[in-house]
Amino acid sequence: MREKEFLPAVKDRLGISQLNEMQLRMMASATDRRDIILLSPTGSGKTLAFTLPVMKMLRPSTGRVQCVVIAPSRELVVQIAGVMKTVGCGMRVTALYGGHKVEDEVNSLKVVPDIIVATPGRLLDHAVRRNVDLLPVRILVLDEFDKSLELGFEEEMGKIVKRMKNVGRYVLTSATRSEVLPDFLKLTDPVTFDYLEKNEDLKSRMHIHRVDCDSRDKLESLLVLLHNINSGEIPEKTIVFVNYRESAERVYGFLSGRGVDCALYHGALDQRERETAVALFNSGSRPVLVATDLASRGLDIERVASVIHYHQPMSAEAFTHRNGRTARVEEDGDVYMLVGPDEEIKDYVGFDDMYKPDPERRSNLRSGYQTLYVGGGRREKVSRGDILGFLAKECGVEPSSIGKIDVYDHYSLVAVKEEAVSRVLQKSSGRKLKGERRKITLLD
Repeated sequence: MREKEFLPAVKDRLGISQLNEMQLRMMASATDRRDIILLSPTGSGKTLAFTLPVMKMLRPSTGRVQCVVIAPSRELVVQIAGVMKTVGCGMRVTALYGGHKVEDEVNSLKVVPDIIVATPGRLLDHAVRRNVDLLPVRILVLDEFDKSLELGFEEEMGKIVKRMKNVGRYVLTSATRSEVLPDFLKLTDPVTFDYLEKNEDLKSRMHIHRVDCDSRDKLESLLVLLHNINSGEIPEKTIVFVNYRESAERVYGFLSGRGVDCALYHGALDQRERETAVALFNSGSRPVLVATDLASRGLDIERVASVIHYHQPMSAEAFTHRNGRTARVEEDGDVYMLVGPDEEIKDYVGFDDMYKPDPERRSNLRSGYQTLYVGGGRREKVSRGDILGFLAKECGVEPSSIGKIDVYDHYSLVAVKEEAVSRVLQKSSGRKLKGERRKITLLD
């Protein structure tokens, strides 16, 4: 594709008026014959950076898969596919990942896509079942390849690559530096774009604070900190990172029981529960997200004001990725670490200052929004505009009372101001949305 075909979409649909240095260099590299290794920190625009050269390398639709992007998590697959669909200017993009109906994916592959974005296991499963032919693939992108290897995907990825006999260009991305590349990759004179050290701007926008706790049990200290870092009418988005699922459940239960609007995110939740948690957090209905390191990469999360380390991260990489959830795309961000009595600080942890919260301070930790479940999504041809129009016309809700609308395959989630919820539930009963009566309930 030519740049004049897809660059307007970057500006108009993604709202990006100017590409950064990394994105410009990556786009220019499309005309080179060398493979690419991109090292770049979380939050630097890496997804768009590798999407741009891919778009330049694509030919007009041929009825065969031209490009495959492999990512280690469902959430990252969805994010990448969203960007590529937005920029792709008619190129067909299909996302393959676990946690939703295989039948939907099989149907989406009946019209052969130009680009497939997938987790390793799901892609291999489709290839083995002959739902997709990987032989024609010319471009292979391994996003967060270091994380894929950490999660034990190396064998699956090796089997996938063996099916791609015609790959001519490899693009590998990572937010950490690795001395070893997977054995199954045969890179040709790769060029490395290393932006890990060119991160002074991020450091100037991110402030890391130490918060000492009086007790080894940090729950009360966490609550006090949340009251101190929120001063406005609406609480700002904050992610609280813990090391274990059980800890996430415990912290979530404690905060919820004390009136904090929060969501829970960890690997033992099913796909819909994880999607819902991210939607609640992004919409502002639940401005505090309690999460394991699973949320440190791959999620499309907007405008996180603060990150709190309830537990010290277990590695330098985890520390980097957690912190990278804030201070993204030229915004400032604050990082707080709760430190218990006699707790030894890891070598890779550094602080800018000491922060001492006021234990008497109280602030609003409720969002003022509730989230509604709508029993219809993309597969039922329900759009955000359909839902917005239904709430305004059929339920009499002012547009200013309607927040973020997330549409998934078979359901949708809508943030609505608390005072409008009862009206929606009452007025929507028996009325048709997109030609059918659909279940609309308050999300618990």
